[in-house]
Amino acid sequence: MAERAGTPHVLRHAEEVMGTVFSFDVRGGDPGEVRAALETAVAELHWADAVFSTYRTDSEVSRLAREELTPKQCAPEVREVLALAAEAERVSDGWFSTRYRGTLDPTGIVKGWSAERAARTLAAVTGVCGVSVNGGGDVQMVGAPEPHRAWRVGVADPLRPGGLAAVVSAAGADELAVATSGTAERGAHIVDPRTGRSAVTDLVAVTVVAPRLTWADCWATAAFAMGSRAGLAWLESLPDVEGLLITAGDEVRCTGGLATRLG
Repeated sequence: MAERAGTPHVLRHAEEVMGTVFSFDVRGGDPGEVRAALETAVAELHWADAVFSTYRTDSEVSRLAREELTPKQCAPEVREVLALAAEAERVSDGWFSTRYRGTLDPTGIVKGWSAERAARTLAAVTGVCGVSVNGGGDVQMVGAPEPHRAWRVGVADPLRPGGLAAVVSAAGADELAVATSGTAERGAHIVDPRTGRSAVTDLVAVTVVAPRLTWADCWATAAFAMGSRAGLAWLESLPDVEGLLITAGDEVRCTGGLATRLG
């Protein structure tokens, strides 16, 4: 079927990796070059899964946790992720941490970092006008799917299965990410780093909107552990960050600028 005039080529792909599904939507570019870049991005996801896995005893992260390796002996990407995680811990005053329950576990940052990295790999292809990479519900968007049309992401309502709490638009942004942390999909899996136990909070979900998925993912996790009052105040203090917080009592609390991102 011939494409409509002015409509960019579309490539979509779904890949099972990191215990979830990564969905790709790429607009524009030469189909062969885009397919080659997609194969590279997918291979990098599987590589990251193997290197950062806390379940594989032979992964670099597992060996690093057992002190069989030093950071300098690990792949440069491991050192990059550890540095990013240290920055997230500093900015969140310890509410985000890679040392839950006393052992090294950077999985709280790896998925967002990997999806963002994959999106940038595809966006670098000549002629590509838009990329969306959805890693298990957390999305990195770059560019636009078509002229005069923006990427849009639905935010699931944690208290009404199948419903939407909001729709986020990337209109006017060269890049935008949406990440959600909560209990609806995986139960009480978010840990309070100060106690090493499941976070006791009045929240059921926190969605963060920011330019980069690496940070959006970290900030959603940290804000959830903080609770609605402290989490909202902290998100308000971060530049270029907006948040949507939903409590167990069905209260919706938003940062002041979130309305500009809804549509």
